[in-house]
Amino acid sequence: MNSHEIDFEIFGDDLQCVELELDPNETVIAEAGSMMMMDKNIEMNTILGDGSKQDESIFGKIFSAGKRVLTGESLFMTTYTQRGNTKAMVTFAAPYPGKIIPMDLTQFGGKIICQKEAFLCAAKGVSVGIEFQRKLGVGFFGGEGFIMQKLEGDGMAFLHAGGIVVKKTLTHGEILNVDTGCLVALSTSINYDIRLQKGIKNSLFGGEGLFIATLQGPGEVWIQSMPFSRLADRIYTNMPKTGGKRTGEGSILGGLGDLIYGDN
Repeated sequence: MNSHEIDFEIFGDDLQCVELELDPNETVIAEAGSMMMMDKNIEMNTILGDGSKQDESIFGKIFSAGKRVLTGESLFMTTYTQRGNTKAMVTFAAPYPGKIIPMDLTQFGGKIICQKEAFLCAAKGVSVGIEFQRKLGVGFFGGEGFIMQKLEGDGMAFLHAGGIVVKKTLTHGEILNVDTGCLVALSTSINYDIRLQKGIKNSLFGGEGLFIATLQGPGEVWIQSMPFSRLADRIYTNMPKTGGKRTGEGSILGGLGDLIYGDN
């Protein structure tokens, strides 16, 4: 194996964290800000790119890391290496309520495609890059953008998704329609496209948007019930508009209080 072998355990239900067990000189990589706690013998370093190619030139590292900026991620990643003589633990926490998805990349042909910001951490040796979709419709209307992340290698990687995660295994030719924001990850054998919703009424009054993702098997698909963008929109919609407590909350009048006192 090119990637470091790591053991892990996931804790929690809705606000999960994953504990990784590292042998001496084993390393994991993670996005900045995801570390929850670590043992004293673990050394933390910031690197350019993902560190998957040891002999890569500085220009190659800059180019590889620069492509990650297109997905909204940082140029840099953080490594955690066990420098002691025994096993040590490092724990990474989910950024918002949802589920952590462990992925053994060897079970998926060494590559998984996922939405940007879904990546949490991985064994060193896993390459974190970008995946350009072949069709322009996916690029312009894919909900999460033209560019998706790709994880390549033969080690463990961990994704995070909002709400409940449902894994679907599609047979050859089987088609599944998914809200574009709910799509988390897919195997490379899945044919992924975006199509326009049928009927103007569905688009204007259905509340589901103009476009929908069409996934055709064979392969595996991971779907989340609560995309972070949907959660953020709901929180923003229910924020007090005047900086104070909403009239309807805790009031006998409820929503009627908003009509009487105004909810501007």
